[in-house]
Amino acid sequence: MIVVRSAVRRDRLLVGAWVAVLVGLVYASAAATTDLYPDPADRVRAAEAIDRSTALVALYGPILDPQSVGELAMTKLTVLYALAVAALALVLVRRHTRSEEEDGRAELLASTALRRRSLLTGAVVWAGAVTLAVGALTTGACLLGGLPARGSVLFGASWAGVGLVGVGLTAVAAQIASTARATAALTLGVLAAAYALRALGDVVDGGGALGWISPLGWTTRLRAWSEPRWWVLLLWPLLALVLLGVARVLEQRRDLGAGLIGERLGRADGVLAGPWSLAWRTYRASLLGWTIAMVATGAVTGALAPGVGDLLDTGTGRDVLRTLGGRGALEEALLAAIFAFAGIAVAGWGITLVARSAADDARGRSELLLATAVRREDAARVTAVAAIVPPLLLLAVAGVSATLVLAVGDGGGLLGRARQVLPLAVAPWPAAVVIIGIALVGGAWWRRGPTIGWSALAGAVILEDLGPLLDLPTPIARLSPFAHVPTSGDVVTGAQVAMTLLGALLALAAVRRFARRDLG
Repeated sequence: MIVVRSAVRRDRLLVGAWVAVLVGLVYASAAATTDLYPDPADRVRAAEAIDRSTALVALYGPILDPQSVGELAMTKLTVLYALAVAALALVLVRRHTRSEEEDGRAELLASTALRRRSLLTGAVVWAGAVTLAVGALTTGACLLGGLPARGSVLFGASWAGVGLVGVGLTAVAAQIASTARATAALTLGVLAAAYALRALGDVVDGGGALGWISPLGWTTRLRAWSEPRWWVLLLWPLLALVLLGVARVLEQRRDLGAGLIGERLGRADGVLAGPWSLAWRTYRASLLGWTIAMVATGAVTGALAPGVGDLLDTGTGRDVLRTLGGRGALEEALLAAIFAFAGIAVAGWGITLVARSAADDARGRSELLLATAVRREDAARVTAVAAIVPPLLLLAVAGVSATLVLAVGDGGGLLGRARQVLPLAVAPWPAAVVIIGIALVGGAWWRRGPTIGWSALAGAVILEDLGPLLDLPTPIARLSPFAHVPTSGDVVTGAQVAMTLLGALLALAAVRRFARRDLG
C-alpha cells in the first residue's frame, strides 16, 4: 500500500527512537526489581507500602497480588507508561490524516488513483502495526528481565491494546476537528479523562465497577501477573473497532480538509503590536495546558516523596538508603528524578515550538508575517525565546506546587521546603536548553528541526537511562545533557553554566542563520 510505505519511510526514525525508549524502560524496570526485591517477603512489604499510598495508587494503579514480582516491577509502567503507547498512536495517525489535509497533500493524493479513504486506512494500518510491534517487543523485554512468561505476554498485549484504542480515538478526532492541533487536544483530553476516571475508580471505588468504564482501568483488571482474566484482552480491540467504524462514518459526512467542528475564528477587533504579541496569542492556550500539567506533576511529587522510604524496607533497600545518606537523602533523590523527567518533558515544549515554526514556514505564514515591518531576525528571536524561557517557568511552577504539598504535609516549614525543592525543580532546565538549541539549529540550517530535536531528546534519554544497563563507557553515557543534572540543592555547577551557555550559543547561531536563509 502506497500510504503505508510512505509512512514507514517518513516515520522510521521517530518510531525507532520512541520504541527503543519504551522497550528499554520495560527491561530496566524488570531487571532492577528482580535484583532489589529478591525475597517474597520484601516484595509483599513494598507492595503493601504502595497500596497504602493514595497518591501512588492514583498515579500507577493498585498492586493486586503483593507476592508477584512482575506486578511490582511493572507497577509504574502498566497504566502510566501505557499512555506513551497511545500517544505514539496519536502522533502517527494524526500525522498521516489531519496533518496531510491541513497541508493540502491529501487533496493532491485524492486527485490521483488513490481513493480518499486510503489515507485513513493507511494511517490506521501503519499505527496499528506499530502498536502491535511495541506489545511484542515489551513482552521480550520482560522475559529478558527475568519476569514470568505468561505475565510478560499479557503485559505486552495490554500495551498493544491501549495503543489500538489510541489509534481509534485519534481516527475519530481527526474527523471531528479541523486542525492537527485540535485533533491532538481532543484525543489527549479523552485520554486524560480516561486516566482520571481510572484513578478515581482505584482510589474511591477500590477497583470496583467505576474503573471498568475506562480502557486504562482494564490494564490492572487484566491481572496479568496473578490470576489473568483472558477475556479482558478482547475489550481493547473491540473498542478500537467501534471507534474506527465511527471514524469511517464521520469521514463520509464531511468535506476533504474540513472537520465536523469548524475552526473558531478570533475576534475581528484584535490588536497585534508585533511578533511578541503574536507569539503570546499563538502559544498562550498551550502554555496554560502545560502549566496545569506541571502543577499536577508537582502536587503528585510532593505527595509521593514522604513515603518513598517505605518502598525500600528490604535488606538491599536499606543498603541503598545507607549509601544515599538516609531517608531524607532518598526523598531528595526522588524529587530530583521526577524533576529530571519534567525537564525532559519541557524540552518537548521547545521542540514543539520549533515544529510549529517550521510548519508556519512551509505553509507560507512566515512569509506573510515578514511582509510587514517585522524583521526576519526579530521573528527568529521570538521563536527562540518562546522555546527556551517557558520551560524554566514551567519547572518553577512544578517546584512551587511540590513545595506547597510537602509543606502542608509537614505542618509547616514552607521556606525550608522551598530551599530544598525549588533548586531541584529548575536544575534540569540547562539540559533542556541544549536539546532545544539543537532543534533550533536543525530548523535553521537543514529545515528538519523537529526531527533533529526529537532524535536528540530520544538519544539523551536512552544514554541517560539505558547507559548503565548497556555497560556503555562513561564518556559516551555522559554525552546526554541530563547526565549532568545535579541531584542536590546546588544547581550552579560548572556543568550547568556550560550547558546554559551552549544552549544560548546554539539559539543565537540559529537566529543568525534564519535571518540569512531562504524561506520555504
